[in-house]
Amino acid sequence: MSNCGCGHDGGRGPFAEGRELVEFVAQAHGGTLRDKPIPGGGLPAACQGCGATFTLTTFVGSCPACGGIHAVSPPRCADPANIQFAGAGYRLE
Repeated sequence: MSNCGCGHDGGRGPFAEGRELVEFVAQAHGGTLRDKPIPGGGLPAACQGCGATFTLTTFVGSCPACGGIHAVSPPRCADPANIQFAGAGYRLE
């Protein structure tokens, strides 16, 4: 996979998985990316913690039912299958 121009190899940075991806996106560009809207109004999501359905409208967001933190990186935001979950009990700082 190619990189995003941020100096990260494929498999890391925007192509990481799980908590690593959530933390990368939350901190990317000085933290400004986390609250930016996902193009097209967001992605349909099923919480990977509790199973509730919701729409991930920003690059980092939480499940309204359990608070589970999910994220998707800009290069992969066209497909809901790329949404990653930080894990049960994870909270953003």
